[in-house]
Amino acid sequence: MKLRQSGFSLLEILLVVAILAIASVLAATAMTGGFDGIQLRSSAKEIAAQLRYTRAQAIATGQPQRFTIDPRAHAWTAPDGRDGEIPEKLGIVFTGAREVQPRAGEGAILFFADGASTGGRVQLSIKRAAWNVDVAWLTGEVRLTRSEAER
Repeated sequence: MKLRQSGFSLLEILLVVAILAIASVLAATAMTGGFDGIQLRSSAKEIAAQLRYTRAQAIATGQPQRFTIDPRAHAWTAPDGRDGEIPEKLGIVFTGAREVQPRAGEGAILFFADGASTGGRVQLSIKRAAWNVDVAWLTGEVRLTRSEAER
């Protein structure tokens, strides 16, 4: 009489783990709006981080520092030679003080030595989803909030 051992084979366990991994990836992309949503949020976080860096540089150096954004070129610049690109598929709307605008069609936010700024908003969007990066003029505080795209 032969006794049979009960349990699962290694192949069965690996198959279940693979199915769970695929289901997790699909659920994560569905909840975040897919890969476009991930790219949108990542770009907004990068701009918020660079605005915070610009403010910190103004405070540290005691000199005004400028963050600029060019919506047509999908590019931004910050102090110390920092620059970056925004994916072409994302919409960009800048709202800010016209007095510090470097050129027509470009936007800028100027941070002062006390941390204050000229204030403004950078909105990145795709389809109907959007993220706003707001800079308070009085305090220079940078906030990132989810929104709907402006039409």
